[in-house]
Formats: sequence, structure tokens, C-alpha cells
Amino acid sequence: MAELFKKFSILFFIMLLSNIYLPASGYELDISVDEEIRNKYDIDKIEQDILNNTLNSNIKNTSGKNDVSKVNPDLQLDYSSVMPEISAAEKKFYRKIPKWTTFIVKSDQTISNYTAKGTKVTFTSVEPVYKKNVTIPAGTKFYGEISNSHPPQITGNGGLIIIKITAVSYNGQTYPFNGKITKAVSKKIFFNRIKGKRQYLAGIGKHIDKGENFYKKTRQISSKMSDIPVIALLSPVPTVIGIAGYASVAVVSPVTALGVKGGNLSIPAGSNLSIKLLDGAYVN
Repeated sequence: MAELFKKFSILFFIMLLSNIYLPASGYELDISVDEEIRNKYDIDKIEQDILNNTLNSNIKNTSGKNDVSKVNPDLQLDYSSVMPEISAAEKKFYRKIPKWTTFIVKSDQTISNYTAKGTKVTFTSVEPVYKKNVTIPAGTKFYGEISNSHPPQITGNGGLIIIKITAVSYNGQTYPFNGKITKAVSKKIFFNRIKGKRQYLAGIGKHIDKGENFYKKTRQISSKMSDIPVIALLSPVPTVIGIAGYASVAVVSPVTALGVKGGNLSIPAGSNLSIKLLDGAYVN
């Protein structure tokens, strides 16, 4: 971060000098961060509203890659075996797992941003959860599916995985379960969107580095020319060209960085995740 601040400080100074050679230009970037979102909005309410509606967009995976690890057959869920929703009258005969209960689980397979939408996935709890009148033991199976995914995209956008938890096994029976991922590989997850690293600002920095290297080379040329009496008077010319080139690259870097792709995303088998229950679940 300190290095990036230094580069932008140099950039500001160079752009002031470059007004002599280049027309003035301005850019305004929206780089809002998750912290500001969390401070302004009720994240849990917004996330639940989003998850209660089916995702309508399906981003086509043009890479042709799919590296989903095969799940052990004994971990596969026959979704026809999931109990139907329990009626209000029946609920008094069941034990309730309260809304917002959190479970620490491990992934039973590798999941990546190339995992196809609709792929079934399973998770195993690694520690028991104790609630009033019900205990969910370690080793409990949770079932879900990939609601959406896409590989890294241009504009610096990283890969994406969205996992919806749909069922839980308890005492040999499988029950409906509406859950989301709140933490994956020690990283907090917001809006249930597991994202690869954003590379847009890093892309701007890389393009500025190219301009800086060009400027340094022109300075070296000027230095060598100043040692030769015949052309010493022309020695400032390469430096002036270097300043203009540096400024040009810096000015267009927010645009050229749009062609940079974000980072890939992978959750290896055995990785720890956190699952949060969005609605009360009933088991027996």
C-alpha cells in the first residue's frame, strides 16, 4: 500500500508538470469498499432478501474448464429423499434449530470459480453445536449447490462462487435447510459471494510502472548526453520526452487497466468454512 501511495504521489507531481505538454484530463473512480457498505446497510437483511430470490443471471463460462473434484459416492445426496417443508401444525412435534445458528464445516470436495452452476456440493461439520432441546453433532452432513460462478473477468474482476446450503442430515433423515457461507478459508464472506482478488488497482500500478521505467531511461540518456560537449545543450530533451511519456501512460492507465483480469478462486477439499442458518430449521 505504501509503495502504491508513493507511485500515486509521483504521478500527481508528474501530471502537474505535464500540463505544459498535454491537455488536462480528469478521471473519477468509484472504489467504494465493503466496510462502507457494512456501516450504511443492514447486511443480514439484504443478504437474506437476495438469497430468497432465485438468481436470474447466468454468466457463461467460456473457458471450458471444470475442475470439480469427484465426491465420494457415500457423500452424494439423493435430493428426492429430502423431507418436504414442515407445516406449521407439524412444527410443534419437531426440534427447532434457531435462525442465525452458525456451523463450522469442512468442504468434502475442491470448489473453484470454474465449478459449474448447479453442481451439488457437500460439507461436514467439524465441531458440535448445542442449542435448546437439540444438539447437532460433529460429522453432520450439509448439502448445497453452486448457485452461480464465473472465472476471472476483465476490469480486474476476480472469480466468483456462490453456494446455497439446502439440506442437512440429522439422525438418518435429511431435512430442508436454508443457509449461506459466511466465512471461507479464514476470509469473511459478504452477500454469500466468495470472490477472487480484485486486480484493477494493481493493473493501474503496473501500467504506471511502465511509464516510470520509460522516464528513468530517458533520464539516463540525458545524463549521458550532458557529458558530451557537442550535444550537451540537447540533453534536457530526452527528459522532457520522458516526463510527457510518463504522464501519458499515467493518464490512460485507468482505462488500460480495464483489460486486466482478476484473481482465480479455489477452495480446496478439507478447507474450513462457516455456514449460517437463514431461517429456523426443524429436525426430529
